[in-house]
Amino acid sequence: MPKYLFAIFLFFFSLCAFSQVDTTKKAVPDSLRIELDSVSLGQDTVKKKETRAERKARIKAEKEREKYYYKDILKDSSRLAIEELSRVAWKRSLILPGWGQITNGGKYVWVKLPIIYGGFVTAYLTFDYWNWFYRKFVDEAAYRIDNNGDKRDPDLEGYASLEGLIRAKDNYRRYRDMTILATVGWWGLNVVEAYVDSMLRFRYNIGDDLGFKVTPTLIPTSGMAYNFNFRSLYAPGLKLNFNF
Repeated sequence: MPKYLFAIFLFFFSLCAFSQVDTTKKAVPDSLRIELDSVSLGQDTVKKKETRAERKARIKAEKEREKYYYKDILKDSSRLAIEELSRVAWKRSLILPGWGQITNGGKYVWVKLPIIYGGFVTAYLTFDYWNWFYRKFVDEAAYRIDNNGDKRDPDLEGYASLEGLIRAKDNYRRYRDMTILATVGWWGLNVVEAYVDSMLRFRYNIGDDLGFKVTPTLIPTSGMAYNFNFRSLYAPGLKLNFNF
């Protein structure tokens, strides 16, 4: 009898063990399925990487918005027209010096134009001056090299060595090239002046009553000055009044 009871006990124990194994087998796929679903949802929420074409389109849209908005405020037609004047002024000066100044107008425009073109004329004369010396030394150096050191130009007889002649030639070439850079800088300064003048003239109201007034006045003297036997507590002076 005990043998039968022991066999029945083993039978029920094996049934319980198999039932636990089956439940774990069912639980593991369910948990994996939940995790996979969460991962797939996370992938859907990740932002798609921006392509080059999309980035260009976004930057273009932002610049277009900046053109018509200022700090989220829509610009009116007057503001857009004023900004267009500033852009037109410096672009015209970039194309032709003085054109932007004529566009801005004003009573000093006919003073600015001679200054601008006077600078270019001065730059040209300076360039021609240094280039003349450069060509003079180059020709003399080439002649001495071709003729075994014989001298041709009487003005350059003081240069006994060929090395000194070549060094002087290089210096004159450097001066000539610096004149070209200065001319480019003068052109750029003309563009900057046209832009700044348009900004001050059209965008900011600086008024017509700028200046200062000088009036005579009496200035109180210090106690130390009074101790040095000055008979008056006040001294004559000038008062400056600036209007902005």
